[in-house]
Amino acid sequence: MKLFYKQVGENGTPIIILHGIFGSSDNWLTIGKVLGETHQIFIIDQRNHGQSPRSEDFDYNVMAEDLREFIDDHKIDNPILLGHSMGGKTVMQFAMNYPDRFSKMIVVDIAPKFYPVHHSMILQGLASINLKTLKSRTEANDLLKRFEENEGVRQFLLKNLWRNPTKNNEFDWRINVPVITKNIDIVGFELSGEKSVKKPVLFIKGSESHYIQPEDERKIWELFPDYELITIEGAGHWVQADKPKEFIEIITQFSNANKQ
Repeated sequence: MKLFYKQVGENGTPIIILHGIFGSSDNWLTIGKVLGETHQIFIIDQRNHGQSPRSEDFDYNVMAEDLREFIDDHKIDNPILLGHSMGGKTVMQFAMNYPDRFSKMIVVDIAPKFYPVHHSMILQGLASINLKTLKSRTEANDLLKRFEENEGVRQFLLKNLWRNPTKNNEFDWRINVPVITKNIDIVGFELSGEKSVKKPVLFIKGSESHYIQPEDERKIWELFPDYELITIEGAGHWVQADKPKEFIEIITQFSNANKQ
């Protein structure tokens, strides 16, 4: 599958960035521009998200294959992989499937463990919006209030709303809501690999997030024995949005460590 992407920066070690569920490359452009001053940055829309193609197939192995195809097509040698949430699970699955195809990995606020479904209300809210009669983003925001009380989360979700010229300029979603809904349990699946991956891996968590717990470090260590876990104080699940300065400093330090 040919994924949509944005490239920032021409020089330095390549970094490939993968967003989380309901996200897109747009969410990472600000971070990417800063990192692009010293690195070659590729920000990807994963399948069924953003401007990438849609498919009924939606699990971590097919998304890892998408990433492998992207690396092959663009002839990227030993990139650093960076993934947030669902994107973090994608890069972990890729690392276990292709342990010799990357140099380092950064996993943002997700562990390789099982997570119960916790986006049901959001999906119900998205499905409840009649796109054919929708008049404005404000109306969509008001409709979503019944399903998601956090204004920041609603605005994040509504970034996926656009006017589709192929549908008489009606509002449309840039995410494949039916397929994501059907496969939402798969997004929470535990990852497994035949062998542990020896490459350096940095896990970053927000102090206010519950996604990585102390007991998860055993599983992380089993799969990625050369790992480090850094907590950014005052950040929630969207660490990069809550504390961008601290986040970029940590990414830069890890990316540049042990350079020849």
